[in-house]
Amino acid sequence: MHIAIVGTGYVGLVTGACFAEFGYHVTCIDKDVTKIKNLCKGIIPIYEPGLESLVQQTQKAGRLSFTVDLKEAVGQAHAVFIAVGTPSRRGDGHADLSYIYQAAEEIASALQDYTVVVTKSTVPVGTCRKVADIIRQKLLTLQSTADFDIASNPEFLREGSAISDFMRPDRVVIGTEPDQGGCDRARAALQQLYRPLYLIETPLVFTGIETAELVKYAANGFLAMKIAFINEMADVCEQVGGNVQDVAKAIGLDGRIGRKFLHVGPGYGGSCFPKDTLALTRTAREVGSPTSIIEAVIKSNDDRKRSMAQKILQILDKIPGSKKTIAVLGVTFKPNTDDMRDAPSLTIVPLLTEAGVTIQAYDPVGQEEGKKYLPNLMWTKSAYEAMEGADAVLILTEWNEFRALDLTKMVDLLRYPLLIDCRNIYRPDEMVSVGFDYISIGRPPIYGAKSSIQKAASVA
Repeated sequence: MHIAIVGTGYVGLVTGACFAEFGYHVTCIDKDVTKIKNLCKGIIPIYEPGLESLVQQTQKAGRLSFTVDLKEAVGQAHAVFIAVGTPSRRGDGHADLSYIYQAAEEIASALQDYTVVVTKSTVPVGTCRKVADIIRQKLLTLQSTADFDIASNPEFLREGSAISDFMRPDRVVIGTEPDQGGCDRARAALQQLYRPLYLIETPLVFTGIETAELVKYAANGFLAMKIAFINEMADVCEQVGGNVQDVAKAIGLDGRIGRKFLHVGPGYGGSCFPKDTLALTRTAREVGSPTSIIEAVIKSNDDRKRSMAQKILQILDKIPGSKKTIAVLGVTFKPNTDDMRDAPSLTIVPLLTEAGVTIQAYDPVGQEEGKKYLPNLMWTKSAYEAMEGADAVLILTEWNEFRALDLTKMVDLLRYPLLIDCRNIYRPDEMVSVGFDYISIGRPPIYGAKSSIQKAASVA
């Protein structure tokens, strides 16, 4: 089976490489000539663990190729996946579907025989049918005899775990047009395409098109809600002396709730949650069914990032001296990615610098991207270099290399042994043993024997 994938962004590239690994012949298409030239050399434009080697292996095997020639690639394909970007539209928060519709026009001009056209991008309800209308109209204009069916196949790829998510997914959702002759053809084609996953008993969930489109938004909305919820519980715990990690563990053991996405932090970010929750609320309002819960989640998350900055400033105010310098460890929205989109650091760090705080920053992978978004920071080559002469350490992203830092060395490098851990990756008891002032999220603070913060708090 030959597959064409329009778009070589995060979703398109991962999808193409994984399908090629299954044994299919895949051609990924993009208008960016430089990107395609680099991909042909095995150079990928994003950081995703395992992706570069997978691309290179499947290229070497002759199953994965890259081109700017959409017409030839689509003309040979049995299935065409649309995997172009759908960023939030400026001004109203709706998903920008211009790339989707442009791809539909170009695909229609290239169709030769029967082809299944699949929307892989995250799109609002109704987009898939609009794509089908565009293709039908274009085929009529061209007087083409090409035949096609439309389907929705939303992606559920987590950055940092995308290959595993594709190869061992919880489920595959396929939406096709109900009660039409073409439905059976499209469903059969996609069922065959995902047959390697079916052999490991991955559930294939077949739905109508509108349902499939809504599933992705509903899933991300619900997960964002869990994050916002546990972050609010952390705030309550701080006021009453509770421990949010114990709360999360206890409620997560309830099978109705589950343990995942109950990890506190400075707010969610990335390419999906902020964009998808916003698009969902806009669509819901348009159809007269506003999603008040998701709207509250969006506000809660926005407020979270600003309140974290204020909390950090209040802690720093208790350190002697008027000018403060802190080491910021991690700026990407999560570990194992270089993605800076809507990262909490993009709200928190500017608020700190506006308040006069000097920042020495380090991120294991997101350094170059970070410099684009946060150009005025002092960027260092290691976590320890960032700490040299700093008044405190602030962990914003839970990279693995930050989980086992040499605490004694940190005490020697810092002016004050203060760690503000926005991801709760350290245990309070281990911080006590080395004399750290340790401020985490939703847990009682720990003060060292010679804590200047504790002294300031007692005076106040």
